[in-house]
Amino acid sequence: MPFSSYTSFGRDEWAALRFNTPLTLAETDLAELRGLNEQLSMDEVTEVYLPLSRLLNLHVAATRDLSQVTDLFLGRTIGVAPYVIGIAGSVAVGKSTTARVMQAILSRWPDHPKVALITTDGFLFPNAVLESRGLMQRKGFPESYDVRRLVQLVADLKGGAAEVRAPVYSHLVYDIVPGAEQVVSRPDVLIIEGLNVLQGGDGEALADRPFLSDFFDFSIYVDADEGHIRTWFLNRFRKLRETAFRDPKSFFRRYAEMPESEAIAFANRVWDEINGRNLRENIAPTRERAHLVLEKGESHQVTQIRLRRL
Repeated sequence: MPFSSYTSFGRDEWAALRFNTPLTLAETDLAELRGLNEQLSMDEVTEVYLPLSRLLNLHVAATRDLSQVTDLFLGRTIGVAPYVIGIAGSVAVGKSTTARVMQAILSRWPDHPKVALITTDGFLFPNAVLESRGLMQRKGFPESYDVRRLVQLVADLKGGAAEVRAPVYSHLVYDIVPGAEQVVSRPDVLIIEGLNVLQGGDGEALADRPFLSDFFDFSIYVDADEGHIRTWFLNRFRKLRETAFRDPKSFFRRYAEMPESEAIAFANRVWDEINGRNLRENIAPTRERAHLVLEKGESHQVTQIRLRRL
């Protein structure tokens, strides 16, 4: 029998673990939180994300208690570092929506009202740098990110920095926005969302190099069958052709204007050569590093939850 470090819960089993956690989101909030081509429902929030928020609230409290024990041992107050949550998963799987929902729910708990969200998109190298390095066709792969800058930012926050500044990425222009910054000031909880946030390393050459995941107190992987994710990606691409791609400033404007068959052929190539390959080679192999896995079915709804025991 293969060894498993996870306990699996069906949706009904997991929903029961909500206990008396209050629902603090309204239908109007969901419209701002759901992603393109996602049907985020109040049932999903109630049955999946509220129990998860209760679990995380308990984890935050336990981590603070442990910090107080350390202060007692040292005989001085070090201060409470932000509780850091990593959320990983493929393009189009819904991890950004998960991150936004968790930020909204966790910020409504009285014990940790200040919840910041950083996406790793802001730490992609600018297009000019990617082009100079021959990496434009590998955008989203681990080597396309300024990982050192991202790790340093999280290390600074964990170390007590009063304020850090993160670069900002625009999906409209498909590039880093020059001069734009996201300011993060002493959050109670920090959520970091991105494709490769659970990546680690093997081998002696990497032994002295910190990884982003080393700073996580808890991590979540949003999972689904690759065939479903591909379909969601293509459906999202179709909707973008009708909306954002039509903006004159859009990097992808030409795909809104070409015949649909040509545009969809392009989207399929992007999946085959970039997003699907990145999922198989770099993202999916990190799944078993997560503390919790949210498994989605064809309808984009979470059907099973796996929680790490060890």
